[in-house]
Amino acid sequence: MTHPATTHAPLTSTLLDGVDPAPLFTPFTLSGVELKNRFVMAPMTRSFSPGGIPGDDVVEYYRRRAAHLGLIVTEGTYIDHPSAGSSDRVPRIYGDDATAGWRRVVEAVHAEGGRIFPQLWHLGLARREGAAPHPDAPIVGPSGIGFDGSPRGEEASLAEIDAIIASFARAAATAKQIGFDGVELHGAHGYLLDAFLWSRTNQRTDPYGGSIASRARLSAEVVAAVRDAVGPDFLVVFRYSQWKGADFDARIAATPAELGTILDPLVAAGVSGFHVSTRRYWLPAFDGEDRTLAGWTKHLTGLPTIALGSIGVAAPFLENDTAAGSLSLARLVELFERGEFDLVGLGRAVLSDGEWTSKVRDGHLDEIRPYAKEDEKHLL
Repeated sequence: MTHPATTHAPLTSTLLDGVDPAPLFTPFTLSGVELKNRFVMAPMTRSFSPGGIPGDDVVEYYRRRAAHLGLIVTEGTYIDHPSAGSSDRVPRIYGDDATAGWRRVVEAVHAEGGRIFPQLWHLGLARREGAAPHPDAPIVGPSGIGFDGSPRGEEASLAEIDAIIASFARAAATAKQIGFDGVELHGAHGYLLDAFLWSRTNQRTDPYGGSIASRARLSAEVVAAVRDAVGPDFLVVFRYSQWKGADFDARIAATPAELGTILDPLVAAGVSGFHVSTRRYWLPAFDGEDRTLAGWTKHLTGLPTIALGSIGVAAPFLENDTAAGSLSLARLVELFERGEFDLVGLGRAVLSDGEWTSKVRDGHLDEIRPYAKEDEKHLL
């Protein structure tokens, strides 16, 4: 595909700001899986899979990035629960046609020396009523309460919860059969698992609601079921966030102790690591504490941790503040060398330029294509 001419000013030494990025290009072993550098492509929904089937363009999209990144986490991929999705252009991880498409993606990534996980996704309250791929499926959430506290969807019954857990487990087993190197469970941004974690949307009075530990029960049971389905050695990463798409200031944990109450049962259930989604990776997670959310996650669990949040771009996600200070990698390297995280998640930077990491490594900053929202539809 021919890309439109780029009119954005080229990046300069502002990106490196005098810092040596070499530590980020060291290899890392993620629970037995060898990664060639510390960079992870974060999930980014593109809706380029008609009928939910990854095609040739999706194969090429991931192949082009595989040579430059330690790990790719795919765009969110619907599990087979009927209420999981909201589009027939978002890929799914069930059905022979879709799994055949994913197998070609995996083969292409591995041929380039890359590693790849699918992100397993259930939209929960974010599902649009009447939307494909299952228009008749209800919107399902913890309590029939939406992000703003008003009624929305149906409260998931215990039978529905069991079905959702089983759906995640089937998807993980399918991913292993396809040849993926692991899976990521999407527990962030207000989607189903996160809606159970958040007190605003989870007002249940049964064992899946109430206390922080009870709100974490569904996520822990999903991790345990996935672990049973894939065995002890397959990688299972859990992605979580404080912020939601509908509320940037939301919190599932107000203190490090509360965060530990959420993360501990996930560790006990068999998670391999955490992908910590923030909007500004460098900010302290809690008042009066210096550690970032990724730093607290690694400190509390001891597990490999991915930091994410506007790395290498000029503004936080869903914001036009170009004075946010995220473009320079100096703070990133500082926090990495301080031991706050093991891996670095890149979203829009590698959406715009699949060779971003290699150009940073080689000092070819003037060749980097800066991210611009208006160019997304043209990007392979």
